[in-house]
Amino acid sequence: MRWLFNLSFRHKIPLWTSFLISFSIFVVGAALMTRAYEDMKNAVVISAENLGHTLANTVAPTLLHDDVWRAFEIVRSPIRGETAKTPVQVDAVVVLTRDHKVFVSSDPDTLPMLAAAAALGADWRQLSEQLGAQLGTPVGAPAGTKWPLLLEPDNSGYLYVALPITDNDAQLGHLVLRYAKSVFHPWFIDTLWQGLGLGLLVLAVLIPINWYWGGRMAAPLVDLAQRMGTMPETVPQPLPPDLYPYDDELGQLFHAYDRMVLALRDKAALENEMVKSERLAAIGQLTAGIAHEINNPLAGLITVVDTLKLRRDLDPRVLRNLELIDRGLTQIRDTVAALLVQTKVQARPLNQHDLDDIHTLIQPQVSKRHIQLEWSAAMPAELPAPASLVRQILINLLLNAVQAAAEGGHVSLWLGRKDSSDACLSIVVRNDGALLGDEQLAHLFEPFASTRAGGHGLGLWVTYQIVTQLGGRIAARNTDGQVEFVVNLPLGENICNIASA
Repeated sequence: MRWLFNLSFRHKIPLWTSFLISFSIFVVGAALMTRAYEDMKNAVVISAENLGHTLANTVAPTLLHDDVWRAFEIVRSPIRGETAKTPVQVDAVVVLTRDHKVFVSSDPDTLPMLAAAAALGADWRQLSEQLGAQLGTPVGAPAGTKWPLLLEPDNSGYLYVALPITDNDAQLGHLVLRYAKSVFHPWFIDTLWQGLGLGLLVLAVLIPINWYWGGRMAAPLVDLAQRMGTMPETVPQPLPPDLYPYDDELGQLFHAYDRMVLALRDKAALENEMVKSERLAAIGQLTAGIAHEINNPLAGLITVVDTLKLRRDLDPRVLRNLELIDRGLTQIRDTVAALLVQTKVQARPLNQHDLDDIHTLIQPQVSKRHIQLEWSAAMPAELPAPASLVRQILINLLLNAVQAAAEGGHVSLWLGRKDSSDACLSIVVRNDGALLGDEQLAHLFEPFASTRAGGHGLGLWVTYQIVTQLGGRIAARNTDGQVEFVVNLPLGENICNIASA
């Protein structure tokens, strides 16, 4: 039986309610059937009383004059000539003397004359006893006298109605009318079938309504249980606001659940931020130490390059290479400085030479992998953006795209402003390599979160740090079967609308 209580509410509520509805209809139907049976029995008694008074008054003179044949004709008259049986059709009529012997009956074969009533069977014996208790009580006696006398013996197929036969208040005997219960059973069964049909009709209407409303009431509880079942692994989702838009106890429970979910989300976000902060703090300490070790020899290299550039006998090609090296070393210095959170980078504006350098630096990788590179950079003479940091962003994104693209695949770059009044520098890099999964997108810009085998997972993290330092925004997504990185950077002191990134 316990399994029944372990059922889901969406089944348990309709089942219990259906049981209660069915049980209620059964009880009401049983009560109505009992009442219908009593009404039929009362109808028999009323009919018998009317018939009995007529017969008793008619048969009284025959008792006084001992006229058996006349009495026989009288008691046979209600039965003779009846062709159709009705619920109030009398089965037998018997006249008993004062000493409870048969004076005359409508069926002398089974109820012979002068036979003692007690000898005619258990029914007649019980009737004789009851009549003995009423002996000498005439019609019209004080309250407490029960005429007509109704007898319904146990395990009997007959119903008996007895009335006294009197003459001038002298009791001469009794008139007994016997009715077969089987005669009015069809009437009762017909009434029973009508009641059963009506009950089934009510059930056919109420049960579907009960299942519908039971399901409606249980659905929020089932959804709530399923969502709370995921709590050990993840923070559950809030319930839809239209799932149960009421303010009763269930509604208050669902509101409390939503508040709990919001609190758990805030707690999880805080824990993630704490973990990220601790991780970044450790990386920051490592970065500061590396930056210090890099800056010392880097300063010497930059000084050497600057000294060489001052020589007047340099070949023009050598001078161009020295300028490329100088810009590269400056980029390294500025990139390292950008990784130091408290550092404010002061750099020259971005120009076309920087884009040419980037194209030159990534070309060997593009050629090696037979990548089709689509380059679209709408550049004025200069843009008020830190050249070294933008160069690093572009190199990281392009090298990452080239390495992620399939052999002989496609990589595209779009750089520029959407219009002349736009305060944002937009960079869009796409590749046709493997699409990123949801888990990868969630942790893409975290340190050591590489998207390919053999990667160290720091390139995108460095890019994210630089973009954040510059007050911009970077985002990644899968679109049109390609992986797309979008960077929006503010130009100069302008405020960049990065919401569209």
